[in-house]
Amino acid sequence: MSNFNTDQFDLATMLKLSMQDILKEKIEYILREEIKSVLENEPVGEENSRNGYYPRTLDTMYGRVEELSVPRDRKGEFTTNMFEPYQRRMVVVDELVVQLYQHGVGVRQVGKIMKSLLGEQYSPGTISNITSAVMEDVIKWQNRPLQERYCALFLDALFVKVRRDTVGKEAVYIVLGITPEGHREILGFYVGGVESSNGWKEILQDLRNRGIQEVLLGVFDGLPGLEEAFRTIFPKADVQRCVIHKVRSTMNKARKKDQAELSMDLKKVYTLSSYEEAEEVLESVKKKWKKSYSRELLSWEKDLPVLLTFLSYPEEVRQYLYTTNLIERTNKEVRKRLKTMNSLPNIEAAEKIIYLTSIDYNERWARRRLGGFGLAYDKILKMFEKRYPKAKKV
Repeated sequence: MSNFNTDQFDLATMLKLSMQDILKEKIEYILREEIKSVLENEPVGEENSRNGYYPRTLDTMYGRVEELSVPRDRKGEFTTNMFEPYQRRMVVVDELVVQLYQHGVGVRQVGKIMKSLLGEQYSPGTISNITSAVMEDVIKWQNRPLQERYCALFLDALFVKVRRDTVGKEAVYIVLGITPEGHREILGFYVGGVESSNGWKEILQDLRNRGIQEVLLGVFDGLPGLEEAFRTIFPKADVQRCVIHKVRSTMNKARKKDQAELSMDLKKVYTLSSYEEAEEVLESVKKKWKKSYSRELLSWEKDLPVLLTFLSYPEEVRQYLYTTNLIERTNKEVRKRLKTMNSLPNIEAAEKIIYLTSIDYNERWARRRLGGFGLAYDKILKMFEKRYPKAKKV
């Protein structure tokens, strides 16, 4: 027996080539059985027969299968169920490309990865063509009907670099909802332009047109005009200004030596169980810091009603309602996947990635609900019934 030189032999390559041979053999066997079945079931009086083979290549998860023998009949009517007549890639290959793209791998890098698998690099145009099929799903998803009731809507925007004539930052508006049962769901996203209250108003109107009629609470930061825009579309909903954004804004104006202590004092305000207690504590904080931060604390006093709206909701779910953290964590993942591409060639490229990330999240969230909503469910239903009474049938 000759010695086996591992330095000169690529085991991975051998296994890959073996799988290609096995796969080719199995595919050709299935093709022969398919045409055999078709010819055996020809209607009486119809004459048809085999007419040789034609060669073709097919990209698979195990690499490129060359010279695949595809049978044909004399009438030219036989088609296999394994792939379309002009399809050059098995579906799993396209799915792999889409999965890579979903995780923020740029089209050129996807091409290199496919070369390592198939032995031939896919061009950026080919990758774009494969992922373009996703755009049909994006449009359907963005226009899908939504349910009538949501306990809360969270609004937040992030920014991505998109190439038009030049590279510039574009806003990505994202809306996350929590159902009365406690399930999270990304309801929609919208790419383009700069963030504005008018942009949000159009988005909220779109959500209403798609089915959302009853909302208890809107949670967002202090973008000028956003509260008014939200109340215009959902006039019966409450507004919760993100407390954490307010704390950050205050800390940005505080001296570094005071930030830790001031932050702890403000935390005492929004971690109490009642609005009246919070007012008393804020008054003591104002007295303590009035010489240094009177303007900032007056702003807290003015905004206190919209900062502490969450206190009127069941205690079991308040932890989710006082801040935009839920949607910010989602946006962080979206931003991470977009960031690897540096700048996107167009709006559609951003939409594909955000859509794929959104459906991934929604599928996971559909299987579990946020803790506390089970205990608070009856209380939440009573809030809906009180705020949105149904017309009595005559």
